[in-house]
Amino acid sequence: MPMATGNWSRITEFVLMSFSSLPTEIQIILFLAFLAIYLITLLGNSLIILVTLADPMLQSPMYFFLRNLSFLEIGFNLVIVPKMLGTLIAQDTSISFLGCATQMYFFFFFGVAECFLLATMAYDRYVAICSPLHYPVIMNQETLAKLAAASWFPGFPVATVQTTWLFSFPFCANNKVNHFFCDSPPVLRLVCAETAWFEVYAIVGTILVVMIPCLLILCSYTRIAASILKIPSAKGKHKAFSTCSSHLLVVSLFYVSSSLTYFRPKSNNSPESKKLLSLSYTVVTPMLNPIIYSLRNNEVKNALSRTFNKALGLRSHIT
Repeated sequence: MPMATGNWSRITEFVLMSFSSLPTEIQIILFLAFLAIYLITLLGNSLIILVTLADPMLQSPMYFFLRNLSFLEIGFNLVIVPKMLGTLIAQDTSISFLGCATQMYFFFFFGVAECFLLATMAYDRYVAICSPLHYPVIMNQETLAKLAAASWFPGFPVATVQTTWLFSFPFCANNKVNHFFCDSPPVLRLVCAETAWFEVYAIVGTILVVMIPCLLILCSYTRIAASILKIPSAKGKHKAFSTCSSHLLVVSLFYVSSSLTYFRPKSNNSPESKKLLSLSYTVVTPMLNPIIYSLRNNEVKNALSRTFNKALGLRSHIT
């Protein structure tokens, strides 16, 4: 509830509007659909983590980074989806001031980490294709640890500065967030203060966080494409391209959906359309990533098959 203090109110909780404008029947359908997607996401990414940890054939750097991506996708989903499901089925639309700030913090943290992790995975594919003989030496255990840390770390300062700064502003009496989670733009609209400097920082920060990894990915794939074109045989070209096609598809899904959400002109960016676009990278993409890597990667498919066969064999042996 908002507590009045002069011309502004001290907000103690927010109300997530989510999909409340839709009929109850549609909300129930959305709940069932999002619940299924949520469970598939958790199961798929957990399987990727378990298989890449347990299978000796999946111990290369590419699967180390894929495991990191799956950890990240699980975290991203846990931050957004459970509360969204609650707003749909139980009409539990309220979220505390601290809860909203925490959700926004981890949304920024996982979002920034994913941008840099995808760039790191592109660099891994660049080394594997362009310098295959030096690949084991370059991508040693120490390098992997440094690259993983470099991917995860930028999320901390970005999330800390943006969340702390935004929630230090005074808020108006209206505490209704027109979104299904505490994203920066809809929460910023509730602020009763001059926010020009914060908006400049948010725009510049978003551009840097998106563009720096994107440029690294483009540079890596430009070099990869040049190397693939030099391969004389069509079979060799196909094999080289197949090792990075899954990553390229995942990158495309993430960047296209997030760019459409945050870089569209405001005149074309209604709250309802932004909600739909936000669903693509907060709910759908984390589900598709393990599916893409499983269906387009024979090593992962074979490892999953071996894991299931071992599990079935162990179960039959016990019984």
